[in-house]
Amino acid sequence: MRRKLLQALTAGLVLATATGCTYEDFPRLGMPTPTTEEAPRILSLWQGSWAAALATGVLVWGLILWSVFFHRRSRTKVEVPPQTRYNLPIEALYTMVPLVIVSVLFYFTARDESEIMSLKKEPDVTVNVVGFQWSWCFNYVEDVPGSSGDAKTSKELSNIPDRFTKDFPANAGGTYDCGTPGTENPQTGNPGPTLWLPKGKTVRFVLTSRDVIHSFWVVPFLMKQDVIPGHTNAFEVTPNKEGTFLGKCAELCGVDHSRMLFNVKVVSPERYEQHLQDLVKKGQTGYVPAGIAQTSHEKNRETNNL
Repeated sequence: MRRKLLQALTAGLVLATATGCTYEDFPRLGMPTPTTEEAPRILSLWQGSWAAALATGVLVWGLILWSVFFHRRSRTKVEVPPQTRYNLPIEALYTMVPLVIVSVLFYFTARDESEIMSLKKEPDVTVNVVGFQWSWCFNYVEDVPGSSGDAKTSKELSNIPDRFTKDFPANAGGTYDCGTPGTENPQTGNPGPTLWLPKGKTVRFVLTSRDVIHSFWVVPFLMKQDVIPGHTNAFEVTPNKEGTFLGKCAELCGVDHSRMLFNVKVVSPERYEQHLQDLVKKGQTGYVPAGIAQTSHEKNRETNNL
């Protein structure tokens, strides 16, 4: 028994130390370093859920071990020990404790979700993310010199509901960038197109699909949301760290789902504006089609929520 216990402790020590995580990574419990102002709230919810799960696990393991060691069968006595049935306090306890745990988790989840999913009236930057088999397009809804037009009346963006287009900037001729599974970031060599964002600016992502359900996930943003055909989703983040980060589709969308990768490059506002002008100089003005038309039922639902 002692030998088995020693082996179990050794195996646990190896598992704990062989993960490649430093002492700085351990408090995040597997999450990457947050790179937006909203991400720490998500990380806090993740850590709180782990703390609740660990406390519950310690309680359950403790009761199991207590039962094993203190109520094991005696070597000399064979009589059946006293049986406890229909103990009302105990039954009330194991009914109420899970309800309290679930209620607390629900409260914090609902509170944080409401804050994370709230949309400001006028974001600094709006990007229409278009998912398709098997890559991504990014419509930068901006008033860029050299690109004429209006995003609010653009035919390519006509399938986006009014509750999003009403916040588009005026005279936003826009520019775009599209990728293929074979596209690579020229600086890092990472596969997929590169989405540029300005540091310190509130960015609203308007998510649309041309075919099937995808999921837009920027890993260090700790945030992802489904990209649904016939339905428009949106969320906002404020990047606070410069760098190039990995993104991917988190919804199994078909045979080449694993190749639906992209990059997010967070730069200074000045470099961001220069990048948009570089896209215009390449002739990438206006917008690519955002996605398929919404059903009447979906349009009515969104109209009623305005």
